[in-house]
Amino acid sequence: MMRTLFLQPPSFDGFDGGAGSRYQAKREIKSFWYPTWLAQPAAMVEGSRLIDAPPARMGMDPILEDVKNRDLVILHTSTPSFAKDVQVAQMLKDANPNIKIGMVGAKVAVQPEESLLKGAPIDFVARNEFDFTIKEIAEGRDFKDVDGITWRNKDGVLVANRDRAMIEDMDSLPFVTEVYKRDLRIEDYFIGYLMHPYISIYTGRGCKSRCTFCLWPQTVGGHRYRTRSPQHVAAEIRLAQQYFPQVKEFFFDDDTFTDDLPRAEAIARELGKLGVTWSCNAKANVPRETLKVLRDNGLRLLLVGYESGNQQILHNIKKGMLVDVAREFTKNCHELGIKIHGTFILGLPGETKETIQETINFAKEINPHTLQVSLAAPYPGTALHKQATENGWLDESNAELIDENGVQMAPLHYPHLSHTEIFNSVEEFYKKFYFRAPKIASIVGEMVRSPQMMKRRLREGVEFFHFLRDRNAA
Repeated sequence: MMRTLFLQPPSFDGFDGGAGSRYQAKREIKSFWYPTWLAQPAAMVEGSRLIDAPPARMGMDPILEDVKNRDLVILHTSTPSFAKDVQVAQMLKDANPNIKIGMVGAKVAVQPEESLLKGAPIDFVARNEFDFTIKEIAEGRDFKDVDGITWRNKDGVLVANRDRAMIEDMDSLPFVTEVYKRDLRIEDYFIGYLMHPYISIYTGRGCKSRCTFCLWPQTVGGHRYRTRSPQHVAAEIRLAQQYFPQVKEFFFDDDTFTDDLPRAEAIARELGKLGVTWSCNAKANVPRETLKVLRDNGLRLLLVGYESGNQQILHNIKKGMLVDVAREFTKNCHELGIKIHGTFILGLPGETKETIQETINFAKEINPHTLQVSLAAPYPGTALHKQATENGWLDESNAELIDENGVQMAPLHYPHLSHTEIFNSVEEFYKKFYFRAPKIASIVGEMVRSPQMMKRRLREGVEFFHFLRDRNAA
């Protein structure tokens, strides 16, 4: 077995580009997702190590020392971080010229040849789902015999091997919790709307929805929801309870955990037996009866992608969601005591000054506990990227999606709506949502009831101020 290092490289200060982050950027409030997509193959390679540099606040010196004793390094990369990641790869090669370097992630999955041409130190890239691909390479298999990679042969010629079949038996994958225990400090990972410390895992991959902007289903996970059995999920949660008794919440990061309602209820009942608090990603169409089952078995919060309050925009992005259904769903959650972190996107096809205000008003009306406002990001490999390129909406000078500080930019523009107008509307959205008397009263009440929450919200307020300062400087 090759001595293998799995690496999420150092990047911008506060940059969450981890293998699990859906928007690789510096966030409004500093947060870090678990590098689950790296931890999964790391769990399959005996003797490997996972370094997630950004949350660990680790610079290059200890990494360059570690790599001297490695045979193989697997770097996760993304469109925003790719140029910096190539620089890191060159530093690794300089420290150990004999090392083999592979890259994984949505960026190289959909642009394998381009990535190799722009990344001289890279020996291969893995396309699509890469767990067993990396395992076979770590076992020493010749590159020509490994499905799912594009690689550089000894003559410098790029070779594309046949595609790898998708994993069907998800229970065949080992628990990522073992890698978390071995290599990570769970207190380094935090998300503003989740209890701290938290742990995030996947119970399945793929999403049935066809949202044109969504990165993972269109590049790596696919549009079939391939799932682990409820018993397999419960077994990993039991192990995590044993390893990490300090954990206050488990988060299931499946693209849409509620895609399979009977299975979601079955998992919930298993979790209810364990007495854990948990949250998950959900679509705003879960029936009230299912919501009640989930709540009665430990569900605390749903992360819900509303995206827009305008029905035509939802049709344009193939969200498969009706605004009135989302209203009823949200009302049910409020009545059942389920908190919601709502996510919205500004600048999607069909956006106008009027639809931005419509979405802001919709958010105020449904009133999720917290929200996140992102800028439409046309990642390569998505239908949105293809549409934006064909229609001239994408400013190629901003195609990296972030600025030199890691702050998300507004790469899309329309004849009737400029980059600047879209960019500035994010701050307006936050101000109009949070600086309302009822919302301020709710936040203050929450802080008064809990000294820990007061400390947390004050810290987040300072971080948000710094984020707005950086945005305005850009």
